[in-house]
Amino acid sequence: MKGMIRSFVEAFGVAGSEEPIRDVIKSEVEEHVDELTTDTMGNLIAIRGAGNPGPTIMFSAHMDEIGVIVTHVDDNGFLRFANVGGLTPTRLLDQRVIFANGRIGCISVEKVDGPKDVKMEKLFIDIGCSSATEAREHVSVGDVASFHHPFVDLGNRLVSKAMDDRIGCAILAQVLKELEDTENRIAAVFSVQEEVGLRGARTAAYQVEPDLGIALDVTGSGDTPKTYRLDVSLGKGAAIKVMDRSLIVHPGVRALMVGLAEENEIPHQMEVLEFGGTDAGAIQLSRSGVPAGCISIPTRYLHGPSEMVDYRDVRACVDLALAICRADVSQMTR
Repeated sequence: MKGMIRSFVEAFGVAGSEEPIRDVIKSEVEEHVDELTTDTMGNLIAIRGAGNPGPTIMFSAHMDEIGVIVTHVDDNGFLRFANVGGLTPTRLLDQRVIFANGRIGCISVEKVDGPKDVKMEKLFIDIGCSSATEAREHVSVGDVASFHHPFVDLGNRLVSKAMDDRIGCAILAQVLKELEDTENRIAAVFSVQEEVGLRGARTAAYQVEPDLGIALDVTGSGDTPKTYRLDVSLGKGAAIKVMDRSLIVHPGVRALMVGLAEENEIPHQMEVLEFGGTDAGAIQLSRSGVPAGCISIPTRYLHGPSEMVDYRDVRACVDLALAICRADVSQMTR
C-alpha cells in the first residue's frame, strides 16, 4: 500500500486541476469496481455492488490539494500569486513549487521588517527567468502550482506534501481492493475542490443519493510540543469524528463507527475539531439530508509541504471503513 500512497501524494492535482491525480487513482481502482464514471464537476465515482439490495453508502475522499495560482508576471519575470485553499505566508517562504508542465519555481519575499511582515502580497515565485517575455514562455496567469516535495518513508511515519487528502484517497482505494462481500451498494467518491469549499462532494452526493455518508479525511494532531489542545495523536488509531466546523456527526453514525471499532478491535480515538471541515458536511446537507460522519487520519503539519501520518493509523482507517461497508446500516436509511 505504501507504493500506492507514494504515487498518490506525488501526483499533481491542485483544486480545480485534478486531472493528473484522477488518472492515477483511476488506474488503481478500475479493476475493482462495477462502474467508474467522471461527473461534470470532475469527481471520480466508483460503484461496488451496483445491484445489491442494501442501502447506498457513500465514502468521499478529496483528491485535490492546496496550491498557488499565478496572478501577475512582472517585467523581470517574477510571478505574483494567490493561494488556492488555506495557506500561511510564513510556511510558503523559501519553498519550491511545481507547475503542471513540470516548471519549478522558488518562493521568496520582498524586503520585510520581520516575520510578522511576511504577507501573501509580498511573496513572489522565481522560475529562473529574466523577463516577462521569457517567463510567459513557461507559465501564464491562471496557472497553478503545488508544493514540490517527495514522499518519505520513515517506517511507521510517512511524510509528504498532499497527504491532505491523498492519504484518504489511498485508504478508499485500498478498501475497494480488499472488499469482498457486502449487501450494501458502495459509492466511492474521489472528490474535487474540497479545499475551496467542499464543492465536489456536494454535487456527487446529490447524484449518488446515499443513505449514509462517510468522509475519509485528515485531521490535526495534538501531540507536538506546545501545540493547540486536541485529543488526537499519531499512532493511536483511526479518529472518529464527533464535530467540526462543517457538521455535528449524526449520533447513529457515531455509535455505528464506535461499535464497529470496538467489535473488531480496531484502534480508535475520538475527535472534536474546532476548525475546518470535510466532505461530510456537504454530504449531510444533500437533498433532504443524509446521516453523515467522518473517519479521520491523524496528521501533523497540515497544509504544509511535509504532512506526516502514521501507517498504523492508516491501516486502522482501512479496517474501520471495511467494517462499515459490511455493516447493516438499514436503521439509518431515509
